[in-house]
Amino acid sequence: MEDKIIRSEEEWKKILTPEQYRVLRQKGTERAYTGEYWNHFEEGVYKCAGCGAELFSSDTKFDSHCGWPSYFTPLAGDRVIYKEDRSFGMIRTEVLCAKCGGHLGHVFDDGPEPTGLRYCINSVSLIFEKRPKK
Repeated sequence: MEDKIIRSEEEWKKILTPEQYRVLRQKGTERAYTGEYWNHFEEGVYKCAGCGAELFSSDTKFDSHCGWPSYFTPLAGDRVIYKEDRSFGMIRTEVLCAKCGGHLGHVFDDGPEPTGLRYCINSVSLIFEKRPKK
């Protein structure tokens, strides 16, 4: 992964929208079925809204019926980092952008093959870049 991005909270507040800041920097969650990409299936790459790092491909996106964009794997193992999350009386695995540390969502072990994983990601944490037709 490229060099890490470190910014003050004031810098993040200037760069991000209030909703992006709430999710990416304060570990918030958008409501199910409200995000821009939960039912979005164009070909392309999903990037971190905080820093532009390429995180997920449309090739690994699937409809998990959970109301958030879901992927069975990131683009590469070094694109995301994982942290135990014990908030709200649950034990989950938080997914963060490896480049800027932004909160993306959580990963669960109820996804499809080949990984069996479901990366449940907030739309507001992502920016979509359409892939040119081949």
